[in-house]
Amino acid sequence: METLIIATRASALALWQAYHIKERIERDFPEITVKLNEITSKGDRILDRPLALVGGKGHFTKELEDEMLAGNAHLAVHSLKDVPTYIPEGLELCAITERQDQSDVFLSHTYKSLDELPEGAVVGTTSLRRRMQLLEKRPDLKVKDLRGNVNTRLRKLKEGQYDAIILAYIGLKRLDLLKDIPYTEKLDFFIPPMGQAALGIEIVANNDRVREIAMSLNHEPTFICTKVERDFISVIGAGCSAPVAVNATIDEEAQTLSVRAMIGYPDGTHILHEYLTAPLDEADIIGDQLAQNMIEKGALDILENAEKSAFKDEMPERL
Repeated sequence: METLIIATRASALALWQAYHIKERIERDFPEITVKLNEITSKGDRILDRPLALVGGKGHFTKELEDEMLAGNAHLAVHSLKDVPTYIPEGLELCAITERQDQSDVFLSHTYKSLDELPEGAVVGTTSLRRRMQLLEKRPDLKVKDLRGNVNTRLRKLKEGQYDAIILAYIGLKRLDLLKDIPYTEKLDFFIPPMGQAALGIEIVANNDRVREIAMSLNHEPTFICTKVERDFISVIGAGCSAPVAVNATIDEEAQTLSVRAMIGYPDGTHILHEYLTAPLDEADIIGDQLAQNMIEKGALDILENAEKSAFKDEMPERL
């Protein structure tokens, strides 16, 4: 194989990620030429309503997977947080890149921090997870949906449509956009979503050469942590847009793995927190165990009601 084709979304951040992987592959496998197959996903096309209202999963991955299954790409580069826990037959999520800074970040042109926002200030976010955690801390704020690519969201903030917005820190850093925002604050009390700040490398399953190339990108500690997070999400049955936060970390010295999770209503009420620590060699079961612990405390009812109440004035549309 002399040419490897990467399927990628056509957004600026997705292209940054795809070119980053392209450069790594061409550095480590100089005999390989890497080309990009740029695709506009359904998640990138739906800009007039919250993705949480659009039924189904895989808003940002399905078209890329279809290209691989059709033989038009060898692998896909995804933001791991967008990848559903179900992988179609014939494909394999085989490698996860080293996780970077997972923080959510507060951005404003007027207010220096979240605490400085006045009562009733308008905060933009697309995520029910962020909405939940924000309103748990500041129930006096007004949360307004925020769609569009990163540059569109930043433009809306600059135009004054929002007093502040919340985005993932890593995307802004990769695109060098933080310098253009007068006030930024990492929200360290936020629990990230499954897979945040890691890239998932999905491949056509029956190609050993592609698997070899993809595995050169894998970072084993990140793979272990994100598998725990994905196991938890799979058992709970939450979609990528659900008001669920989960994050696993490894203590290398103690050889332990810790995972924390949070489920609640998007309005910041009915919050359920859970935390679990186990020996690292129990990584295969800790995600399931955390999910079962939360299910016993009513997590499934909370999740069902949370998704029903997320946008009471809207009706969902099926994929």
